[in-house]
Amino acid sequence: MTTINDIYDFFESFAPTESAMNFDNVGLLVGDKNATVTKVLVSLDITCEVVNEAQKLGCELIISHHPVIFNPIKRLDTNSVPYLLARHGISALCMHTNLDLSEDFGVNLCLANAIGAKNVVKSDKGECLFVGELEKETEMKAFAENVKSALDCNGLRYTDVKKCVKKVAVSSGSGGSEIFAAAQIGADVLVTGEIKHHEINAANELGVNIVDAGHFKSEDIVILPLINKLSDNFSDVIFTKSKAYSDNIKFI
Repeated sequence: MTTINDIYDFFESFAPTESAMNFDNVGLLVGDKNATVTKVLVSLDITCEVVNEAQKLGCELIISHHPVIFNPIKRLDTNSVPYLLARHGISALCMHTNLDLSEDFGVNLCLANAIGAKNVVKSDKGECLFVGELEKETEMKAFAENVKSALDCNGLRYTDVKKCVKKVAVSSGSGGSEIFAAAQIGADVLVTGEIKHHEINAANELGVNIVDAGHFKSEDIVILPLINKLSDNFSDVIFTKSKAYSDNIKFI
């Protein structure tokens, strides 16, 4: 029988928890590492709806990217997610910046692969920046449309201070601050999930295009590949992608 610790150890082989950023809280945040598992729900975040979904599916464990406990808990409300997890006997394994930073398999690699970047490596600039190249130089609008399709976005923001792009930098989630590192390595475009106004201004001045695909869409791209990776290694466990979780962002 597979235990939570077996799955935890598997993550350690490609996204070790010690590689997470100092501010982060990763690993088994709720539950017993020695508990056996037969069904696992995988989601970018754990919300009350996701806990209820896991309970209905008979899952003993939820694996998420974002930590279900981030700041110290000062009060445990009966409607809070940690309380509901404990109440239903469901464990939570959260792999955050260690999965972002992984050079073997992780969020940024999945993002880069999805948008067509080749020869992707972690940059020696920035904290969480990966870089690759498109097969050929591509008109910026066409590239943005490809990202929209590849990530299944209802909409995204982009700039075209450069009309064509080839060298692509990616920093999933709230990676807009990596625009300065992207410029240092000569990237034509930075694909991210969140970028602030002053960072957009800087990108325009530095001559680097940006694609802002939204935090959820830039990171949810890891979930299905992760399920496939886990399923290949643990044939006795059923891994399911959450249908309950969405950021509910709509465009008009």
